[in-house]
Amino acid sequence: MVINFIALLAGLAVLVYSADKFVMGTASIARNYGVSPLLIGLTIVSVGTSAPEILVSAIASWQGNAGLAIGNALGSNIANIGLILGVTALVAPLAFHYRILRRELPVLMAISIGSYLLSLDGWDFFDGALMLAGLITFTGWLIRAAANEKQRDPLGEEMVVELPGNLPNKEAWLYFGFGLIGLLLSSRVLVMSAVNIAQFFSVSDVVIGLTIVAVGTSLPELAASVGSVLKNEDDLAVGNVVGSNIYNLLAVYSMPGVLAPGPVAESVLARDFPVMLAFTGILFILGYGISKAGYISRWEGFGLVSAYTVYGWFLYQSAVVA
Repeated sequence: MVINFIALLAGLAVLVYSADKFVMGTASIARNYGVSPLLIGLTIVSVGTSAPEILVSAIASWQGNAGLAIGNALGSNIANIGLILGVTALVAPLAFHYRILRRELPVLMAISIGSYLLSLDGWDFFDGALMLAGLITFTGWLIRAAANEKQRDPLGEEMVVELPGNLPNKEAWLYFGFGLIGLLLSSRVLVMSAVNIAQFFSVSDVVIGLTIVAVGTSLPELAASVGSVLKNEDDLAVGNVVGSNIYNLLAVYSMPGVLAPGPVAESVLARDFPVMLAFTGILFILGYGISKAGYISRWEGFGLVSAYTVYGWFLYQSAVVA
């Protein structure tokens, strides 16, 4: 079992590292062929930074472990708001840019509710395909809106800020190939070790996906958010989480439907989906103001972390009882 834990941690580390190299190589290739930074940022970088979650969910679904894939998608969204925004707000209070309030936050809320409603009668191919169509539509809408607006867009800027420096074509293709191979291999190792751990402790793969895998694949967002707030770009930290959560639902949660259609576990519908909706609703409320509109204070950040800790405790208790 120790070997499985080591493999899991090593898989997570290689997954995150490979995703960075994959994005760097792909973005540099596109830039070398004359693609605009905005288009690269809102497509290659935005999807590439979700590549760990997408590949883990795809491989888990393909191998018949749809619960791990579902747990990864929902758990990442819960961790992004409760843990990542909470910890980031403890470092420094966060401000929302008005475009996030007006545009991306309502979209996230609508997609979250829609995902839950679609899941009530199971998660089938049509549902997954619908989410993927939503991913294409959302990305196209975002590109068009960002291109037509001369004012600052924090979600688009967050993606452009993450663009790597230019690499020569040969080096860019090496990064692309190395990153892609690393992503595929590490995802396979991570899924295999996670399933083995779940079987050893007699817990569902959903719980492993909601906890270890979700937190591990969300660590890049934590680093990006804390880095943004330390540079006094706190609205980029919020944009990073909102954008990541949208892509987690449209790109990651769609994988089980497309590759492993079937019923969604009752525990997910009764416990985890409501928790994700609650955290998303809290983010929506914080955006429009409790103590101050468009602002997350340190106390509110502490509340988010505390709520996430309570949720983690309930997950632990449910796994022990099971």
